[in-house]
Amino acid sequence: MAQHDFNIANQGFPAFRADLNNALSATVTLSAGATEPSTTFAYQLWYDETADVLKIRNDDNDAWITLFTFDQATNSVQVSGEELVDDTTPELGGNLASNGYDIVMADNDKILLGTGSDGEIYHDGSNTIINDAGTGSLKLQIGGSDKVEVTSYGLDISGTAVADTQTASVSGSTTLDFDAYQNFVLTLTGNVTLANPSTEKVGQSGFIIFSQTAGYTVSLGTDYETAGGAGITLSASGDDIVPYVVMASGRILLGAPQLAFA
Repeated sequence: MAQHDFNIANQGFPAFRADLNNALSATVTLSAGATEPSTTFAYQLWYDETADVLKIRNDDNDAWITLFTFDQATNSVQVSGEELVDDTTPELGGNLASNGYDIVMADNDKILLGTGSDGEIYHDGSNTIINDAGTGSLKLQIGGSDKVEVTSYGLDISGTAVADTQTASVSGSTTLDFDAYQNFVLTLTGNVTLANPSTEKVGQSGFIIFSQTAGYTVSLGTDYETAGGAGITLSASGDDIVPYVVMASGRILLGAPQLAFA
């Protein structure tokens, strides 16, 4: 490409025409070259062929400011990152495509939603938080219909909420995992002792179904409590349902068994 000092000296016509053509060529090619032009002017454009960036001379004519970075292989361009950092109120002129990359945000930097910035999404260093900082509520929708709504009073669910149920064959000492399951369907293959768990949550409730055909018994660890301390007696054969509620840590209250469903 061409570069020129943009000074047309007094000279004969053939030399003048060649000098002028060189100046015009430098103009239309933005003084492109692997090194900067030897003579520079304030606000002059220069395409740096080494880095494939377009630069403009500052108004003091003592430095270059990068405007754009070009990828000649993919015929694409990116705005200089310096400009985006300095612009405290950048605006989009269209949809922002991630182009296969991530949007990376530091802890406690927020995505703000809404005219009043009431909606917030961020990570506080330990937890991911979705927050309505205004007077509204948080909603999860399917097809435009509310399914879950978090309000200042608690949680509203439209439809059903189904907890996980463990189905297993058990005998001997058995520890129920209240962290992973809400309900339990246990087929007894021998006498069972429900060992004290460590995963129950206060307020958690559900049911335990004991299924058998051989008259096996169920003994209880000290964390399981029954009315009057009577324990539970199952039917010799069939499906028995025992409801439970966690009153406190280490206190799982069991209701009266409903026996021999068939």
